[in-house]
Amino acid sequence: MSRVVTPFTAQSTAADVIAGVDLSGRRAIVTGGASGIGLETARALASAGAEVTLAVRDPAAGERAAADLRADQPSAEVLVARLDLADLAGVDAFTAGWTGPLHILVNNAGIMALPQLTTTQNGWEAQFAVNHLGHAALTLGLHDALRAAGDARIVTVSSSAHLMSPVVFDDLHFTARPYEAWSAYGQSKTASILFTVALAEKWAADGITANALHPGGIMTNLQRHLDEGQLRFVGAVDEQGNRLTVPPGWKTPQQGAATSVLLAASPEVAGLTGRYFEDCAEASPADGEGDGRSGVAPYALDSLTAERLWDETLRLLGR
Repeated sequence: MSRVVTPFTAQSTAADVIAGVDLSGRRAIVTGGASGIGLETARALASAGAEVTLAVRDPAAGERAAADLRADQPSAEVLVARLDLADLAGVDAFTAGWTGPLHILVNNAGIMALPQLTTTQNGWEAQFAVNHLGHAALTLGLHDALRAAGDARIVTVSSSAHLMSPVVFDDLHFTARPYEAWSAYGQSKTASILFTVALAEKWAADGITANALHPGGIMTNLQRHLDEGQLRFVGAVDEQGNRLTVPPGWKTPQQGAATSVLLAASPEVAGLTGRYFEDCAEASPADGEGDGRSGVAPYALDSLTAERLWDETLRLLGR
């Protein structure tokens, strides 16, 4: 299976990728679409004619984002719906309220590097709960709508942080091992990729494709839990401790959204499924000799591990 490349690069923007694409009559959901790369993903999809629903925890922020998108594109069809991925009852209410086909689902929202162990009301570690289980519940609940589209695409934003940890099935929620913020985040992002692999296999007959991606480093609200030392470590602040809008080697939000938009809408990857992308191309295997910030870990694409995660996910969600 040859590695997939496209005409686009790490420097391409979402606008570059969506140019010439017509999404008229198609419907999309973008979780976390009120800011950052979620907002730029929604902007690109709406500019191509798609009806876009911003699924957000804070509806007021969602309405401000929707107004921004409509100001940018007066004809844009942008809707706002409340979705708290840590609240499974709320996720179920969201999916139950969806009617008609869904052509594009962008699982974009997330939380990162919580400094202390935080659990949901279910007792689940919060990053695993939000980044993986919440999106899994959303995706599963929208299966019929995705199937009705005939050629739906599921796009899940993962991270190069998946290289920091496989899924530790024996202790998913850090009840037996010491909590470590990056291990927890990395585990959740590995789970996102593995679930994508399982979806690609199980839903192919429904005409549904599923792919995951690393968007690159982008300064957004995702970094709100990082302390000054961590920000300095990743080069995100200057010598005076001021946050840099675009640190060296990082991307703008418009560039960060490009790979999401590619997988959500570009004919360049039509029919492609079960892959992990970065910089608008399929990622190469991480062999332990790279920079530790690119490539995909073999454990994240392993089909047997994906099947195990699928079963465990259904068990936890009570499906």
